[in-house]
Amino acid sequence: MTTMVSADTLDISFPEVDYLALAPLLIVFGAACVGILLEAFLPRTRRYSAQLVLSVVGLVAALVTIVMNVGEDRPAFAMSDGSRVDAIVIDGPGLFLMGAIVAMGVIAVLLIAERRVSAGGAFVAHAAVAADSKADAAQARHPGATEVFPLTMFAIGGMMLFCVAGDLLTMFIALEAFSLPLYLLCGLARRRRLLSQEAAMKYFLLGAFASAFFIYGVALLYGYAGSVQLVDINAAIAASGNSQVLLLSGLAMLAVGLLFKAAAVPFHVWTPDVYTGAPTPVTALMAACTKVAAIGGLLRVFNVAFGNSGNPGGPSLAWDWRPILIAIAIATMVIGAILAVTQTDIKRLLAYSSIANAGYLLVGVIALGQALGATLFYLVAYGFTVLAAFAVVTLVRDSQGEATHLSRWAGLAKRSPRFAVIFTLLMLAFAGIPLTSGFAAKFAVFSSALEAGQTSLVIVGVLSSVILAFPYLKVVVLLWLSQPVEDAPAVSMPGFMTGTAVTVGVVFTVLLGLAPQVLLNIVDGAGQFLAK
Repeated sequence: MTTMVSADTLDISFPEVDYLALAPLLIVFGAACVGILLEAFLPRTRRYSAQLVLSVVGLVAALVTIVMNVGEDRPAFAMSDGSRVDAIVIDGPGLFLMGAIVAMGVIAVLLIAERRVSAGGAFVAHAAVAADSKADAAQARHPGATEVFPLTMFAIGGMMLFCVAGDLLTMFIALEAFSLPLYLLCGLARRRRLLSQEAAMKYFLLGAFASAFFIYGVALLYGYAGSVQLVDINAAIAASGNSQVLLLSGLAMLAVGLLFKAAAVPFHVWTPDVYTGAPTPVTALMAACTKVAAIGGLLRVFNVAFGNSGNPGGPSLAWDWRPILIAIAIATMVIGAILAVTQTDIKRLLAYSSIANAGYLLVGVIALGQALGATLFYLVAYGFTVLAAFAVVTLVRDSQGEATHLSRWAGLAKRSPRFAVIFTLLMLAFAGIPLTSGFAAKFAVFSSALEAGQTSLVIVGVLSSVILAFPYLKVVVLLWLSQPVEDAPAVSMPGFMTGTAVTVGVVFTVLLGLAPQVLLNIVDGAGQFLAK
């Protein structure tokens, strides 16, 4: 016997969805899905222009909707039942992080699309062809594969979602959404195919281990709090009625996955090999956008779930995790700086520089809300500078492709003074010389950390910055004061894509150094992470 139940008698409630708040994510993921359809239905000769336009327009549209979400009556929860946070939280810091990822993503897409500097572009035409085979040599000058565009859009969308995830499962999905495309992109280099594929394999295997730690940490934290939502975990900590073993074990596992993406010691070992082997435009994407996503995720998790933002004035777990994170930050700053001194390849130098900068950003994470604005400023300042640096690296070429060994850069200022001036400016910014964005960013983070009582971290940070300045200045001396080598590489004339990337990066490096207060006011106005 079947009982019919009228819909009127059912108490059905649907979650309120703020589609304007979700619009940036929907646009980027939608553009990625449309890109896959273009790959399936468009002729190969028309895919490049269609994919490029779709990607750039999609990212610009996403950036516009992010700006539209800024206002007195916004930001708001993207998905909420009116009393608690759900899967996605759109707040001031989340909007800023998404905007930074999208803005840098536009520059990264332009670098990926560049085909004038190198015939056919930086990417292999057919990924399935065996490296160093006759078929591989035959496709050397064929146009590069265009599926890199939807892969890049999926990666950027995953990074955006990672920064605004309100629960750990959504964060894990976002982590995989941007990690898997990056694993593929790292193995698609046109030149040095075996090195590129080796880098992709290392990144995949180590990333899989990190993801396993992350999801195991999620399981332990669910056992502790009975929920995977960040605010619920914070409430369970405030109640202090459950097993601390589950809590601390889950936090440790979760931190491994987050610190791996941030390239913090001792989870940094993948960074030099992957940065060196991946196509340089993909390396630029990882150095800028992935760094923003990883640190953004760390900031949200430790401020909302493991700080006291959700319970002002109440108990906090900060005293439990801070000493461990302080030790990791110190090791990251010191090891990154010392190993950078010994490098002879410019991409590996920038890789160890990225590791050291992860340590400086961890200083902001440890200071919690007191350094939130300064940390967001640092992410933007570093991101645009490192994009410009990798864009310049793509221009120094010989018969074998990019000439990344530093010995090949000797005396390049005599052949291309304009190139030398630009790269010198970028190196000075990395070194933290005054009147550059690097100095303003480090000063902001270290000042905030001092106010938060992290004096020892600031001392180590300043000392490691002094050490790290040496390899940067060594490159400057090599460019200007050394004699050119025989058969020295040439500095290619940048195409529109690469030229735009370099110009934007240099402009931000100069403006944020001369007038940092403009961006500092914006990040200060972003407020704190929402938690209720």
